[in-house]
Amino acid sequence: MGGVSNDFAPLTVGFDLDMTLIDSRPGIKAVYDELAAETGVFIDSALAVTRLGPPMDEELANWFPAERIAGMADRFRALYPEHAIALTPAMPGAAAAVDAVRAAGGRVVVVTAKYAPNASLHLAHLGIDAEVRGWLWAEAKAEALVEYGATVYVGDHVGDVRGARTAGALSVAVATGPCDAAELRAAGADVVLDDLTQFPAWFAGYSSAAA
Repeated sequence: MGGVSNDFAPLTVGFDLDMTLIDSRPGIKAVYDELAAETGVFIDSALAVTRLGPPMDEELANWFPAERIAGMADRFRALYPEHAIALTPAMPGAAAAVDAVRAAGGRVVVVTAKYAPNASLHLAHLGIDAEVRGWLWAEAKAEALVEYGATVYVGDHVGDVRGARTAGALSVAVATGPCDAAELRAAGADVVLDDLTQFPAWFAGYSSAAA
């Protein structure tokens, strides 16, 4: 990941990862299934992947007692590269959205609650070039957004909206995750898109106005 330069691009856009840039459901489901097989503990993986967004420990708490969560989280992260990366596709429009920012001379940073090394593996596998900050959820995402000078943050969860607003960034929400458009608007999203295929056209207008 490396250090952060003070030489910010004129416009820096942050993106969430799970269910914003990638459809992580197949990969995460496979890891939960492997963890269940190893431990003998039932995990409803199909249910778990309907509520992606918050830190993984919150989901593991539904299946394991408190004293086992840290160990299970470590094991989940260890299993992740082998079982999740290859199964996980980009969301429709993800590459074009990132390209639109770069074409305008902007900078892209991915700010996610996911373990940063695994997030970087996803981006490398899909050929998406971006800096990554991990293990940040909801309001805590503002830490990285402010650090990178991001003026826009794109995400699929009400937690992403809260992170953007805490950072003073424009909240652009995509209704591709567990939160629908009405929930995202109610949380305070400034812009709600159906998915990232609509982002380049929106961003063209936004960046022209900001220039």
